[in-house]
Amino acid sequence: MDRYTPAEIEQKWQQVWAEQGLNQTSTDSSQEKFYALSMFPYPSGNLHMGHVRVYTIVDVIARLKRMQGYRVLNPMGWDAFGLPAENAAIERNTQPAKWTYQNIDQMRDQLNQLGISFDWEREIATCSPDYYRWTQWIFLEFFKAGLAYQKEATVNWDPIDQTVLANEQVDADGKSWRSGAKVERKLLRQWFLKITDYAEPLLNDLDQLSGWPERVKLMQANWIGKSIGAYLEFAIVGRDEKVGVFTTRPDTVYGVTYVVLAPEHPLTHQVTTPDRKAAVDAFIQEVSAQTELERTAEDKPKRGIPTGGRAINPFTGQEVPIWIADYVLYEYGTGAVMGVPAHDARDFVFAKQNDLAIVTVIIPADGDASVPLTAAYTEPGILVNSAEFDGMPAIAAKQAVIQKAEEKGYGKARIQYRLRDWLISRQRYWGAPIPIVHCPNCGAVPVPESELPVILPEDVELSGRGGSPLGQLESWLHVPCPTCGTPAKRETDTMDTFIDSSWYFLRYPDARNDQAVFDRTLTNDWMPVDQYVGGIEHAILHLLYSRFFTKVLRDRGLINFGEPFQRLLTQGMVQGKTYKNPKTGRYVISADIADLTHPIDPVTGDALEVVYEKMSKSKHNGVAPGDVISQYGADTARMFILFKAPPEKDLEWEDADVEGQFRFLNRVWRLVGEFASAATQPTAKSQQALGKAEKELRRSIHTAIKEVTEDLQGEYQFNTAISELMKLSNALTDATLKDSPVYAEGMQTLLRLLAPFAPHIAEELWHLLGHSDSVHTQKFPVLDPSALVADEMTIVIQVLGKTRGTIQVPAQCDRETIEQYARESEIAQRHIGNKEIKKVIVVPGKLVNFVV
Repeated sequence: MDRYTPAEIEQKWQQVWAEQGLNQTSTDSSQEKFYALSMFPYPSGNLHMGHVRVYTIVDVIARLKRMQGYRVLNPMGWDAFGLPAENAAIERNTQPAKWTYQNIDQMRDQLNQLGISFDWEREIATCSPDYYRWTQWIFLEFFKAGLAYQKEATVNWDPIDQTVLANEQVDADGKSWRSGAKVERKLLRQWFLKITDYAEPLLNDLDQLSGWPERVKLMQANWIGKSIGAYLEFAIVGRDEKVGVFTTRPDTVYGVTYVVLAPEHPLTHQVTTPDRKAAVDAFIQEVSAQTELERTAEDKPKRGIPTGGRAINPFTGQEVPIWIADYVLYEYGTGAVMGVPAHDARDFVFAKQNDLAIVTVIIPADGDASVPLTAAYTEPGILVNSAEFDGMPAIAAKQAVIQKAEEKGYGKARIQYRLRDWLISRQRYWGAPIPIVHCPNCGAVPVPESELPVILPEDVELSGRGGSPLGQLESWLHVPCPTCGTPAKRETDTMDTFIDSSWYFLRYPDARNDQAVFDRTLTNDWMPVDQYVGGIEHAILHLLYSRFFTKVLRDRGLINFGEPFQRLLTQGMVQGKTYKNPKTGRYVISADIADLTHPIDPVTGDALEVVYEKMSKSKHNGVAPGDVISQYGADTARMFILFKAPPEKDLEWEDADVEGQFRFLNRVWRLVGEFASAATQPTAKSQQALGKAEKELRRSIHTAIKEVTEDLQGEYQFNTAISELMKLSNALTDATLKDSPVYAEGMQTLLRLLAPFAPHIAEELWHLLGHSDSVHTQKFPVLDPSALVADEMTIVIQVLGKTRGTIQVPAQCDRETIEQYARESEIAQRHIGNKEIKKVIVVPGKLVNFVV
């Protein structure tokens, strides 16, 4: 038997599978469908171990389901638009398209080296015109439905480069990552999708997602952030306008001692008195340079100043001061809040800092309202200092106060969401152009469907500076209005790349359709996705946006389902051993450390911490998949990734464990090779004709089938499934009856069980056993329950509760027969002798206890 050489056999079978079209999607409608999907990657040019993990997980599931008789859709594509490609192209003085497609070719080759059974005939790239044509078409569906609109919105503005920055491009000091300029907040007209119209179904339908981790559903629910409360209006002294606030605690309205506006609120300048104007303008200017995260951080002191204006509490008739503060954002709620320092922790701190009044209106049932508060009281209680509501429980008072507000015209009950409409405009080049023409007569006009796609021009100069690159290309920018023919301009914003990934799973069932976004019959047949796998970092945005798109397209009559993903698995990170200087925070390359058992920083001489952290270049702890495949083969890489930890847990990379999987595959290689080289192949026997040793081996075989099948159902426990494969391999190695048909059954079973995990070696050894068809077209082994039934059972013999030995008895024995075998056993004779047996306790299938 030749030595196990993974590189040779893996390349051979990858080529054979491609020629045979083994991974193409079955169109046999008589088979039950299974749609297995991994979140598609950004084509950076190189796979990392996180990629290997997610695609291997999905591949095992897809291969298993094919062997179990399903028609399986296991596609792959590329989330190819976005700022990183644009920046990389600028740095390399090339075009984003060229750079992106080179990366796609490279990563496709790397994926094929892993033996992933993707159906490449359905491959998509979001940057391809034949894909973004339909992204633009879907945008126009949103536009027709009134779900796409423009409004003024605040953006991060680089005053030197004269361009909009994403939040990720602003550093911790509020400076531009490229120019170093202090970033400003600036109002620009932006495109939005009205996701808030779907807040309630997005929240309620989380209950349908029984196959999703509770953690992810909770994260989405919190992001949507439903609040039930009241909208109340405070009249402004000396003006006709009113300040509207939303509160979840209307029961505390008698304790309002001030009102706070967002600095950017339109009423701010109107309520500001002349003597406060300079201070207010300076504060607004200062706050405008801060990001939302800076303004709302929990650990940051809350800052504000009075405007000089005053509002009237409609319930008390009393005037209260109007302030502005950094922690109130105009985009959230009404952009104004009522301050109740006695019963809100943030308001209490703010009032203490600024010497504002604190009025207690809720106390514990046995409390005293006259005792000054040392902290906000936020628990349930009884109302005080609240006019006709005094003595009422706070929970009941909420509804009573709302009722009074509605009767008197002060306000009304309201449900509010934390979720805001989705800003999709990007002042960048490398994205899908928004298919709108701006006409001076007609306004925003959709590009006719017959003119889609609006092609992204390639003759664009990219610098990363100035406004949108598309706005600088005169030949592309100026077009006649599609409605009236008047000279007009194209929209120069491109779409957020989350748009591309919010519908790609709907395209795969009909990826080559050039007449429609997809054939509804095909997409309705394959959807929803049966198993979706990806990182927890996408728990909110990508998954929420995908659910939103699905619901909108259902309501537009394009599909007949409302949720895109039935089951979701969020795999853990792959972590590498990391050497870190705890004093400087510097990461040290392992090759620079003289003694890894006692690691010392070669620069400072400090002792280094050894920790496991997510693999990254900056931490010098990455392992290149190509290096592992070159040394051990793709099957070993797959087996290690699956065996080291349950899929939802973080995985710590250890070279020794990789070696362990390589040794296991070598054992399987030798085991099957020795069997295949035997002179004669055994003939079949009936179950009744099997000897004791054969029955025990067959029990081991079917125990493995049972355990592996259970491990691959429900919660995927690939690590314990591989443990069962090892047990079966050991049982076959230890078996003495190599010429038995049961041994042959064991060999074939081992390879069919192994095939989804290590597809190349399983295929090679399957053919070595004389088969001409692929192991991956075989049926996955099915349990024979009769094989697990034992002919004999072990009975423990006890005398006065003390174990004296065991005996074997026929498995079908009843209680009386077991007792008879026990009485007649050599063990009982020896330990009881002539003593009188007063009582015999028989536990069928387990033990016999003699009381003497």
